[in-house]
Amino acid sequence: MRDHAPQPYDLVIRSRRVVTPDGERPLAVAVRDGKIAELRPYDEPSAARETVDLGDLALLPGLVDTHVHVNEPGRTHWEGFASATSAAAAGGVTSIVDMPLNSLPPTVNVPALEIKRKAAEGQCHVDVGFWGGAVPGNLADLGPLHEAGVFGVKCFLSPSGVDEFPALDPAGLRDALAEVASFGGLLIAHAEDPGSLTEPLGPTYPEFLRSRTQDAERRAVEQVIELAARTGARAHIVHVSAAACVEPLRRAQRDGVRISAETCPHYLTLAAEEVSGPAYKCCPPIREAANRDALWQALADGVLMGVVSDHSPSTPDLKVPDFAQAWGGISSLQLGLPVMWTAALSRGYGLADVVRWMAEGPAGLVGLPYKGAISVGADADLVAFDPAAEFTVDVAELRHRNPVSPYHGRTLTGVVRTTWLRGTPIDFTTPRGRFLSSKDGQR
Repeated sequence: MRDHAPQPYDLVIRSRRVVTPDGERPLAVAVRDGKIAELRPYDEPSAARETVDLGDLALLPGLVDTHVHVNEPGRTHWEGFASATSAAAAGGVTSIVDMPLNSLPPTVNVPALEIKRKAAEGQCHVDVGFWGGAVPGNLADLGPLHEAGVFGVKCFLSPSGVDEFPALDPAGLRDALAEVASFGGLLIAHAEDPGSLTEPLGPTYPEFLRSRTQDAERRAVEQVIELAARTGARAHIVHVSAAACVEPLRRAQRDGVRISAETCPHYLTLAAEEVSGPAYKCCPPIREAANRDALWQALADGVLMGVVSDHSPSTPDLKVPDFAQAWGGISSLQLGLPVMWTAALSRGYGLADVVRWMAEGPAGLVGLPYKGAISVGADADLVAFDPAAEFTVDVAELRHRNPVSPYHGRTLTGVVRTTWLRGTPIDFTTPRGRFLSSKDGQR
């Protein structure tokens, strides 16, 4: 007679604080073939090749960061796939989507996408997907990029900071949205109105902040909303920093426009009043504390669908000498989870809120139903997280390529103890990451 006894699971992880889409509860997460096979009662015996009991440590789904500038190839001395994905894994991020600019060539056509995939091959400690780019003159490339598996195309409405990725004018934005609508794609936009931006009148942060006003951001957001409504395209606003954008977004979403928006840890945790040097410089800029409070409310209300890093690193020599001349970008890929948890805890939010903003929301944006949640059938991308432990940020100990961060010296709450990718602990030695594609969500 054949033995029909169930095969043992590959791995069972027990925790009294498993964060699922239904909330936080004691569970045993059973893994087979890299997938979550079952969610079982915490104390129920399970046959498994390996069992891990986290006790009171929390078990989170791996975070999904859809806004990462890896910069390889071409500017690998700023960051690269090996260092970026290592930093991601150390921070509990198990899937990233790489931005199309700051690499050379930028990802504005399929040959450039293939060059980037080849550069990343064999280096990735987490799963990696790619955005394409929408720039003047590449309208005919948007459909092929979509077919090649990019999750959408990014455009700038104001200068990007690198000459090889120019901005779209209003006619170019309209045409790109119409083209994206024709094949059911997604356009994501850096929204600052170029006509409202000015050169800083001096080297200080107040002068830099006055050069990139809330109105500049709001006007550009309203332009994207208007053209998305006219073309029927799906559009997304990246890194919202200005509270002035919230009501236009809220109205558009209520009216059925296919528009969503994100924000970033630095806009939710830092404030203009405390900026102390060019490590804080980013575009759009970090604004005042009252503005920060309004962004938290927009996040709680769901107007902003998630929180992603906009990890935009550079070499230290580009972050000097002052706010007029320094490169604008924040390095935070490894720190996003403890930065957000520290702030969320002080504001009365729970781990389920942070997971919704940093895992479920971004996974939903790019259409990856098997990422970002602890649920049966999902990839077993999991994070053992100590929500009570504290540490002080030392940039020399981060896995980012260059030791620059505005969080240096800050004491944060929450430490990642272990990160699993498809049920295997990430050891930072053997890259096991896979490439993600927009076609994966259809499987």
